[in-house]
Amino acid sequence: MAIKIDVEKHLFHLQGKKTSYVMQVVRDGYLAHLYWGKRVHNYRGSNKLIFIYRGLSPNPDPQDRAFSLDTLPQEYPAFGTGDFRIPAYQIQLENGSTVTDLRYKEYQVRQGKPVLKGLPSTYAEEQSEAETLEIVLEDQVIGLNVILTYSLYEERDVITRSVRFENNGKRKLKILRALSASVDFRDDEYELITLYGAHTNEKNIARRKIVPGNQAVDSCRGASSPQQAPFLALVRQGTGENHGEVYAFNLVYSGNFIAQVQVDQFQTARVSIGINPFDFSWLLEPAEIFQTPEVVMVYTDCGLGEMSRMYHELYRQRLCRGIYRDLLRPILMNNWEATYFQFTAEKLEQIAIEAKKLGVELFVLDDGWFGKRDNDQSSLGDWIVDRRKLPKGLTDFANRVRNLGMEFGLWFEPEMVSPDSQLYRKHPDWCIHVLGRPRTLSRNQLILDLSRKEVREYIIDAVSAILSTVPITYVKWDMNRHMTEVGSAALPPERQRETAHRYILGLYEVMEELITRFPDVLFESCSSGGGRFDAGMLYYMPQTWTSDNTDAISRLKIQYGTSLVFPPITMGAHVSSVPNHQVGRTTPLETRGYVAMGGNLGYELDVTKLTEQERKTVKEQISLYKEIRPLIQFGRFHRLLSPFEGNEAAWNFVSEDQTEAAVSYFKILSEPAPAIRIVKLQGLHPDYVYKNIETGEIFGGDELMNAGITLPRIKRDFISMFWRFKAIGCHTTGHV
Repeated sequence: MAIKIDVEKHLFHLQGKKTSYVMQVVRDGYLAHLYWGKRVHNYRGSNKLIFIYRGLSPNPDPQDRAFSLDTLPQEYPAFGTGDFRIPAYQIQLENGSTVTDLRYKEYQVRQGKPVLKGLPSTYAEEQSEAETLEIVLEDQVIGLNVILTYSLYEERDVITRSVRFENNGKRKLKILRALSASVDFRDDEYELITLYGAHTNEKNIARRKIVPGNQAVDSCRGASSPQQAPFLALVRQGTGENHGEVYAFNLVYSGNFIAQVQVDQFQTARVSIGINPFDFSWLLEPAEIFQTPEVVMVYTDCGLGEMSRMYHELYRQRLCRGIYRDLLRPILMNNWEATYFQFTAEKLEQIAIEAKKLGVELFVLDDGWFGKRDNDQSSLGDWIVDRRKLPKGLTDFANRVRNLGMEFGLWFEPEMVSPDSQLYRKHPDWCIHVLGRPRTLSRNQLILDLSRKEVREYIIDAVSAILSTVPITYVKWDMNRHMTEVGSAALPPERQRETAHRYILGLYEVMEELITRFPDVLFESCSSGGGRFDAGMLYYMPQTWTSDNTDAISRLKIQYGTSLVFPPITMGAHVSSVPNHQVGRTTPLETRGYVAMGGNLGYELDVTKLTEQERKTVKEQISLYKEIRPLIQFGRFHRLLSPFEGNEAAWNFVSEDQTEAAVSYFKILSEPAPAIRIVKLQGLHPDYVYKNIETGEIFGGDELMNAGITLPRIKRDFISMFWRFKAIGCHTTGHV
């Protein structure tokens, strides 16, 4: 068994292939955290807890001044009974007090991994893949049970955590804070890594030493947001791509979150992550249950690259679902930057015809096909085709695309409504709003209140009406604003602070229903690009539009940072025209192509305006990508040079059997008197002999990784280089 229990000592040891996570019930039922890190065969308490008297740290046992919850490393700490650090949860009773006292009650171990009701989570296809420990903590005074759930993927060395609150008492309880995980570390010698950004500038990497006090990233925007991601990692000083300890936390949730580390007065660090308690509460009636989202926790002593690959493989294989999880993703042409709102059926068909000649497999019609949508000022919510632009209807146009030998895809923004729309005029109370307050617009739109059943049903019916009558195999699901005036006309006053979380639960319900009804449709999520690129969305939609910024140089950082947690197969990446529409930069078509080949390749430009040489280049790019697509989408990804640390970026992909590799190198600006540079590959088999597909040169895998490739001198900005290698033999056996 992967989960070992010492019943006499109340010791719980979650033992992965290379990791161990250890807890123990101490004193009068307190659940203490003892160890998380490199695997130990048997935990016997060598790092035992030592208590000494600390002034101003309260003592629950008046006979023992040394023992205090303020210094005890805990698994799910409370506030109000002696621990002054950030609590994992907080409950308000009907009398207004917020003191609770959870003590250990019992445990249960089961094979497999339970589904979280109404929430996305990783899963096990076979019972043997995972083992789950549930530890029940109880506050007997109020009849509250809190169930801590730990699922261990033994072979993957991944632990997931979530928490379930059960009100077994006779009175209402109000949850003010319900985080999904809290881990107490014994020291503070760590650096903190987080991902931050903005619209068109997502997933930048921040790294800094943690200091006394609280360091937090969060969102209170109603979405996981481009500003901060629901992820953090603690790393030891000097940890790099291929060495060093990493403790990583990623929340499988798409709404308001907080992820934080607090360093206390005694140089210990507490990490906690979950739903943001700001502007949140949840009224828990007797016999009701509240479930927190899941946290995916990864430990490795082999650096950030190994951490990423652990997340990549888990998310690709056991978070993403549906037939497209294991299928090659299509190369698409999206009309957005080619036409924006101003298009006709004839113009779109011209683009589709030229795209097909170049090898494109899917044509996607973006915003502007419905209502009277000539700009962003109207029609969201009215999902009726605009016959001015498509006079023969959507089905006719989709069939024209399919008759060319391509699939057809369509853009929706189902969560939103325009004040200038039939839907809003009929149901002005269906949006998120506060009675008597002005309704702030963003992008000229409001947010539909998905906490309401009738609103969810309308969205499901409206989208289903299109998908069931038009031959669509791809949907781009967009969301282009964050929440203001957060309130619901359908909720009573005591539940208004539940609105944001109920919205996310409603969104998940809508998406679950649609992907169940239409299992053959590839759904791609989007939120002005990467504004909701999170693990929660990937459970329903196995890829995400990484950023509205299609500039190749900007995308080096955006895709590099995104890859810290998410696999390339989940990243939509497009080649667009120059000067780039977002930043005005002009980059070579070759470079734009190689950057976009780092994810799911697509194009977003008017191909009817390309020169013959550009057509030839695009056709060659598409042909190449079709050859390497299995390697890119299902191979192992290695970051080689960081654009956050210099003037270059590089990465390589290696097939699971290590017989194929693809390498991309980019230099941003040309330099005078540059150094001769060498790029060292990663992930190859050291005993294999590899052939350079383009030149025919032969090199050992050990040579390519240790000696590397010397880069030629090119006097030009925004250059790119690309290599492919295929194993042709083995040093020791002579064959692969």
